Amino acid sequence: MKTFLRTLFSPILNVFESGEESFSYKPSHRKILIFMGCIFTGLGTAVFVFLPSGDLGYLIPVVVFGGGGLLALLVGLLGNERAVAKIWGSR
Repeated sequence: MKTFLRTLFSPILNVFESGEESFSYKPSHRKILIFMGCIFTGLGTAVFVFLPSGDLGYLIPVVVFGGGGLLALLVGLLGNERAVAKIWGSR
């Protein structure tokens, strides 16, 4: 299942997994990235559920926080060490 998902999301993952420079990876970085992805995705979902009004301006935080959270979860769960280090900016 993981290989199928990595193939499906390879255009996004390739951006973070590319490069030849050295990087500094710690396993705690992946855990924190997954935790923050859950927090941001939950925040985006909460805004979407609890603030449905006629104004479409409330969708901006849904897209920003939900998209950022989904990206963090995607890299945290499916990405390799280089991708996690690139999200953290560890070089």
